[in-house]
Amino acid sequence: MIDAVGNPQTLLLLGGTSDIGLAIAEKYLAEHPLRVVLAARQTPRLQAAVQRLKDKGAEVSTVEFDAKDTGSHPGVLDRAFADGDIDVTVVAFGLLGDAEEVWQDHAKAVELATVNYTAAVSAGVALSEKLKKQGHGQIIALSSVAGERVRRSNFLYGSTKAGFDGFYLGLGEALAPFGGQVTVVRSGQVKTKMTEGMKDAPLTSTAEQVAEISVDAARKGKELVWSPPPFRLVMSVLRHVPRKIFRKLPL
Repeated sequence: MIDAVGNPQTLLLLGGTSDIGLAIAEKYLAEHPLRVVLAARQTPRLQAAVQRLKDKGAEVSTVEFDAKDTGSHPGVLDRAFADGDIDVTVVAFGLLGDAEEVWQDHAKAVELATVNYTAAVSAGVALSEKLKKQGHGQIIALSSVAGERVRRSNFLYGSTKAGFDGFYLGLGEALAPFGGQVTVVRSGQVKTKMTEGMKDAPLTSTAEQVAEISVDAARKGKELVWSPPPFRLVMSVLRHVPRKIFRKLPL
């Protein structure tokens, strides 16, 4: 159970090698002992993530998780919850892809849409059943400002995040009567392995900065938060820019 000051005893990371997800786990670990379940494919990166958290004092276990294998997701959640309740689940898996390549390559477009949206819905529905049964639990869903108003420069990725964002906001409302809570985190570009080699965009942040904002928002029971906070104002303005002008902006 989560204690009176918002410290969980257990955390499940769906996307067990995510830089942001691991930073969130470390943020909680800095203040309280934590049992962590990392859900990901078995790779050297996963083993490195296990050691990284063990070095921080966590008790760590892993479960095999393939985002594209949606039929396996209920079983993955069964195994993740086999040793007891999960207090916080971080939904942190996803693909970025090359923006110009993915919309012109059928296989890559379908893969990106499957991982970023279909798999996120699949995992979220399976997870919701667990939270309803245990009567408590928080979800931190890592979304993106790219989904608030989809722009030409990365419209395929942005469209998947728009769907992801809408699903998890709705899931939070659906779970509330059962004791569940969802915090959707809309971040801008973050310096991670996923964005390595990309030029920094305005308001680029680090995984640790996103983690601090995410944990603080979850502890306060917020449904939605922006990272960094100025994005809330920026996106509020951009949402109301006429499309003829919006398409000419250097985004």
